[in-house]
Amino acid sequence: MKTLALILVAALIWAAGLLAFATRVEHSTPATNPQVADGIVALTGAGSSERIAAGIKLLEAGKADRMLVSGVNREVSRADIRQLSRAAQRLYDCCVDLGFEAADTFGNAQETAGWVRARRYDSLIVVTADYHMPRAMLELGSALPGITLQAHPVATPGLDARRWWRTPSGTRLMVTEYSKYLAILGRELILGLGPKDEAPSEPAPQGR
Repeated sequence: MKTLALILVAALIWAAGLLAFATRVEHSTPATNPQVADGIVALTGAGSSERIAAGIKLLEAGKADRMLVSGVNREVSRADIRQLSRAAQRLYDCCVDLGFEAADTFGNAQETAGWVRARRYDSLIVVTADYHMPRAMLELGSALPGITLQAHPVATPGLDARRWWRTPSGTRLMVTEYSKYLAILGRELILGLGPKDEAPSEPAPQGR
């Protein structure tokens, strides 16, 4: 009986968290006007054309001097990405970098971290899908401690964030993303509670 009660409590907590997560996604778009930053990163995935185009618009508006598109498929050419982004040739040639190493959100964070450190940036605008933004910000925050991150979520085509539970695809997407978010949150909590590296102690003075 006690075990059943614990399971029910855990299920209620999980469901409440899912609703809070979905509400966060629902209210994240339209995105607010971000402050000027050193760089912009657009994370590829479902709806990549919308994400990349949104990043290009920020670049055109002078919100940063340079942009990284992270997680580009190796079979996609630079010309293909320019066509997707609808960017002006001059701006695209001078100020857009493509990253081909990332295969998932963790990879996006590592690829972006390398780009940020190489350019010695202190601030970044993150562009990705609305449902993906919470997990992306967790991963990027972990990979880039001390870097100021601004979220610029893009509404997902085909997803009604207000009534996501009304379609199987919407329910599947939100539940899956929430579960992945919880996994990353749990990982960061465990790492944060782990043993800290201690500075080596000073050697004891030798007697004469």
